Amino acid sequence: RDVEDEATRQEEKRKTSEKKKLKEQLFSNSVSDIFTHVRIIAVLTVICLFNEQRNVLRKQRHWEKQVAAKKSRRKEEKLRRKMNRELESGTGTEHQFTKRVMKAITKERLAEARSTGLKLCVDLSMTDCMSDKEISRLAGQLRRLYGLNKKVTRPFHLFLTDLREDSRLYRECVRMNDGFLNYTMDITDESCLDLFPPESVIYLTPDAEEALESVDADKVYVLGGLVDESIQKKLSLSRAGELSVHTARLPIDEYMVKKDNVKNFHSKILAVNQVFDILLTFCDTGSWKEALQMWFSPGKGYVVAGGDSPPLPAT
Repeated sequence: RDVEDEATRQEEKRKTSEKKKLKEQLFSNSVSDIFTHVRIIAVLTVICLFNEQRNVLRKQRHWEKQVAAKKSRRKEEKLRRKMNRELESGTGTEHQFTKRVMKAITKERLAEARSTGLKLCVDLSMTDCMSDKEISRLAGQLRRLYGLNKKVTRPFHLFLTDLREDSRLYRECVRMNDGFLNYTMDITDESCLDLFPPESVIYLTPDAEEALESVDADKVYVLGGLVDESIQKKLSLSRAGELSVHTARLPIDEYMVKKDNVKNFHSKILAVNQVFDILLTFCDTGSWKEALQMWFSPGKGYVVAGGDSPPLPAT
């Protein structure tokens, strides 16, 4: 009987121990679950705070841009009123008035183009394969491009993309172009795809199959920043393929024909600033024929169809 009582006590002790372990395990799991939930809540809180902070910063930047634009407009308006008073009182000459006011108007137009103008990027990612002479020529073309954009009534919002500060082109632009660092354009070492969605980008290349028929305010037009004296064909088309973006060419074949010349030379390759000249004129007039006739160099061996010179079929 004593043996049976001892066995009963041992069984009860075992059951008590198991119950205790079960309670401890349940408590441990409960505590672990609590900590897991706390960690999840903490992570979600951090994410929410991060998103909220990012939205606040975005709104703050937008507000700062609006404030800066208002300050700029007030400053320009104040300058205009001052110039009017000087002109009426005879204390300022007409030349001084015109020069100062036109400078203020130009600055205001370029600033406004950053929010309302058509977007055009010059892709400068291919400069590593260019010689120093070609780099200098490209720097000059960029200066002429910016100079023309300053003069027009409706300027483009210009971007120089893939332009690193340690690159030869950047140093050459600073050396050759007075005030380059103060140009009213966006200069960045980022790609056009870092700035805009791929579906909105149209890369203009002379080797594209499709002709550009019109200009869309919702699109971003990209020019290949390339001067290639060795004529390596289809470089800009290859670059567009790397970016996987839509391509188009100027409608030269649709509006121009070959012109017979002594050297039998015909080329559709244009400098960056020449392509920009044609785009600007088309946007202003709505006529490709007028834009091509105005800016397509006769030395390229093409004339606008319907001219006086005997044409050859364009190929």
